[in-house]
Amino acid sequence: MNTRVTQAPPSNWRQVAARYLALTKPRIVLLAAFCALIGMLLAAGSGVPWRVLVFGLAGISLLAGAGFAFNCLIERGIDARMARTRGRPMPRGEVGTAGALVFATALGTTGAILLYRFANPLTMWLTLATFVGYAFVYTVLLKPSTPQNIVIGGASGAMPPVLGWAAVSGEIGAPALALFLIIFLWTPPHFWSLALYRIEDYRRSGLPMLPVTHGPEFTRRSILGYTLALFVAALLPYLIGASGLFYLGCAVVLGAVFVGYAWRLWRAYTDALARRTFAYSIFHLSALFGALLVDHYLR
Repeated sequence: MNTRVTQAPPSNWRQVAARYLALTKPRIVLLAAFCALIGMLLAAGSGVPWRVLVFGLAGISLLAGAGFAFNCLIERGIDARMARTRGRPMPRGEVGTAGALVFATALGTTGAILLYRFANPLTMWLTLATFVGYAFVYTVLLKPSTPQNIVIGGASGAMPPVLGWAAVSGEIGAPALALFLIIFLWTPPHFWSLALYRIEDYRRSGLPMLPVTHGPEFTRRSILGYTLALFVAALLPYLIGASGLFYLGCAVVLGAVFVGYAWRLWRAYTDALARRTFAYSIFHLSALFGALLVDHYLR
């Protein structure tokens, strides 16, 4: 299979802007910003200062986008070998290496300046560490070398609520760590359900994803184990007094449905079920943090 990056024809500025925006994986950035917002609101209690709210979220989002852009730059060859990713701007030759590098650097620098100026140095350094952890430690070191890449690298993806909390309070609190644990445990079943029905893609990529290295059955058992642990972890905000009964009820229902999906994956796997599990995992996290937001204003 030909995996060379192709050269795209000239485009107008709107098309160019859309291609650069695609490098940042905007839907994931929005989810990260939402999780950071929850951290801010829980830390503030009454209200978040508008400068911290606006520029703090902007800084966190820009550095997240920079990390994704660096990921696209580093993995452009791998992306070209996978059906799921070969339509991205870099494998298609729509964005060049130099352009992606300058773009990602500009985003990251701007984000760091905003956090230092309008939040606090702790938030800036934590967000920079998250950026380095994702863009380099995970993408360069972990992803191509260990089937536990998703588990270890999930620490970077779990940071947004901690960053939001730190932006408001200037420290790291127990509720933020509880939210970190929730996202950390959510990450493996989320990605492994995708990897199960994209297993041939990952074989072609050469990446040691768990279904390729340990087989689908082991992966399905692992998904069930992490989903059960996630169910328990999702109760922590209530148990430590950071949320009320509304959140608790939502967490139990959402978690029970996720466990149900994981159980069915283990006992009666189909690709269609894995796709539904992957889609539900996204809904689960969004709805869980949405319930936290509603609960915050009900208390």
